[in-house]
Amino acid sequence: MPIPASFRGRFRVPAIAAPMFLVSGPELVIGACRAGVAGTFPALNARPAAELDGWLARIGAELAAHDRDHPGAPSAPYGINLILHRSNPRLAEDLATIVRHRVPLVITSLGHPGEVVNAVHRYGGVVFSDVIHAEHARKAIEAGVDGIIAVSAGAGGHAGTQSLVSLVREIRAFWDGTLVAAGSIADGAAIRAAEVLGADFAYMGTRFIATREALAPEAYKQMLVECGASAIVYTDAISGTNANYLWPSLEQAGFAREALVAGTAKGTLHDLGSEARAWRDVWSAGQGVASIDDVVPVAALVERLAAEYQRACALPPSAALRGR
Repeated sequence: MPIPASFRGRFRVPAIAAPMFLVSGPELVIGACRAGVAGTFPALNARPAAELDGWLARIGAELAAHDRDHPGAPSAPYGINLILHRSNPRLAEDLATIVRHRVPLVITSLGHPGEVVNAVHRYGGVVFSDVIHAEHARKAIEAGVDGIIAVSAGAGGHAGTQSLVSLVREIRAFWDGTLVAAGSIADGAAIRAAEVLGADFAYMGTRFIATREALAPEAYKQMLVECGASAIVYTDAISGTNANYLWPSLEQAGFAREALVAGTAKGTLHDLGSEARAWRDVWSAGQGVASIDDVVPVAALVERLAAEYQRACALPPSAALRGR
C-alpha cells in the first residue's frame, strides 16, 4: 500500500509512537525519531499554548542536526496530535503554530479534519485521522486525509470496541491509502501481524510509556511492568467517555472494580470527591501491558522491536507469532 513520500526510507521498523496525554514530550519524540520510528505528542501537552512553539523548535532543530550527522540513517518523521472537538479552545492557535513550523505529520482526533487537511497540505505535510469505526474512516477519507489510524479494542486511552483484525480488514476493503493499526501492539511480532492484516504501520502507545524518556511518573511505569492484561478496565467513569485504565490506579482513586466492570459505578471521578485527577493520577494503558517487562531507553526499545520484527518476518506466520 502507498505511504507518504516523506516517510520512505526513514523507518527502522514500521511503527509510530502514539501521542499520549501527559506522557509524550520532546525527549520521547526526539528519541523515537532518532531511533527510527515516528515520534508524536498531543499539542495539549505543551502548556501554556505558547510553550508549543518552543517544543516544535527544539524537536525540529535536534532532528535536523541528527540528519546532518547521519545522512545514511535520517530520523523518522515527527508528528503532533490535534483534538478537533469544540471543547478545545486552543485549536486555532495550535494549528497556526503547526503551520508555522511545517510539522511533517498531523494526527487529528474527535472532529472533522477538513480545515486541518487544507492547512497542512498547503505546506506539504500529511494528515492522519484516528477512528474507531469504519464510518468515521469514510468521513475522514472524504475530507482528504492521507492516512487512517484504526484504533481497536484493547488500545490505551479512548479505544473502540471492535477487534483489531475486524477493524483493519474492514477499512482496508475500501481504503488503499496509508493505514495504521492501533490496539495491544507491544512487540515486533505484533507489528508484523499488523502488516499481515493489511496495515502499513503499527501505532504503539502503552509500550512507549515504559521508557526512560516518557514524562509519566516512575510509579506509572512500574505499574505497567507489574500488570497484565487482566488489570485493564474499560470504563466511562473517569471522563464520561469509555477508555482503558490500569486497575491499581482506579483502586487508589476509590473505585470498586466490580461496579466498574458491570457499568454500575455511581458517578465519575469528580463525583467521588477524590483528590485524584483523570489521566494525571488515574493511569491509562492498553492490553499490550501483557508484553511489558521492563522500563528501557527509547533507543533500546526500538532496537529490540527491530530484532523481533525481523525474526517475525523471517518465520512462517504461526511460528513468528509464537515468538520463536
